[in-house]
Amino acid sequence: MTQTQVKKCHFCLNQISDVDYKDITTLQNFTNSYGQILPRRRTGVCSKHQRKLANAVKRARMMALLLFTNR
Repeated sequence: MTQTQVKKCHFCLNQISDVDYKDITTLQNFTNSYGQILPRRRTGVCSKHQRKLANAVKRARMMALLLFTNR
């Protein structure tokens, strides 16, 4: 059997309390090539920061900082 490596939360490790919607480079790391928000099991983010991340991505889309879809 192969053991899967447990991913640690990026925001907890770096002691980042709030996810900023203006930090586009960080938000793009948690979206796929089509602009969809990646799930927790893929990114390793805890549930608290996943909710904040989703809200930040949605807010950045509304402010036209991120595209809704990337084609």
